[in-house]
Amino acid sequence: MIKAIFFDLDDTLLWDQKSIKDAFVATCKVAEERYGLDSIALEEAVREAARELYSSYETYAFTQMIGINPFEGLWGNFLDNQHNFRKMAEIVPTYRKDAWTLGLKKMGIDDPEFGYELAERFPEERRKTPFVYEETFEILEALKGNFQLLMLTNGSPDLQNTKLSITPELVPYFDQIVISGDFGRGKPDPSIFEHALSLMNVNKDEVLMVGDNLMTDILGANRVGIKSVWINRHDKERNEVIPTYEIKHLNELFNILNELKVKETSEQ
Repeated sequence: MIKAIFFDLDDTLLWDQKSIKDAFVATCKVAEERYGLDSIALEEAVREAARELYSSYETYAFTQMIGINPFEGLWGNFLDNQHNFRKMAEIVPTYRKDAWTLGLKKMGIDDPEFGYELAERFPEERRKTPFVYEETFEILEALKGNFQLLMLTNGSPDLQNTKLSITPELVPYFDQIVISGDFGRGKPDPSIFEHALSLMNVNKDEVLMVGDNLMTDILGANRVGIKSVWINRHDKERNEVIPTYEIKHLNELFNILNELKVKETSEQ
């Protein structure tokens, strides 16, 4: 019998990719106005520079393990009291400036001061654009009270809590919120899923894990034996990781829960 549902946050409940995209659009528009640059090409150039720089830092292995992507590094402050996060907090101001300055350079503009200006503008724009999927609250409202709800998110506690503070309506739905940076390991590490199970006092057969990422949410759940639901809104190709269920819309969760209930009743 399903007693608890674990939800991923980014691109499952919050539309983080859209928030990042819109922040890029708004910031690149400033460069378009200043220098007449193609804003789409500049965004690509900055994204590429950010990925390259991000993977060159000594903190890269840690960010991979905790689950923090290069674009979160472009707006997070990482004010967490942990050795690797403190290092990140030191690195990110330069990282931001360099990513934007290198992006401009790729477009033929050598202007570090403007690079800095854009680097500071981007976090402001990202904070202004928190998007929640339109079905998120409807689903959580329907589940609350019938199931225990836990949010299981990879990332820096400082940054994930910033995301939650700019969408405060989400937090009250959850009995527990587990952030990988607090725990010390990220999805797909089995230990963070086991930690979530013990917090909720449920066993693996009593849980559904819902997430958009095959390599973290689904792989991790599979490793622990938790039934997994892959929310695949954008028709991504499936890789070698096989979810228990695949849905395009969170509303489809109700069909899965009903199906499991029927199956359980017939087995009694």
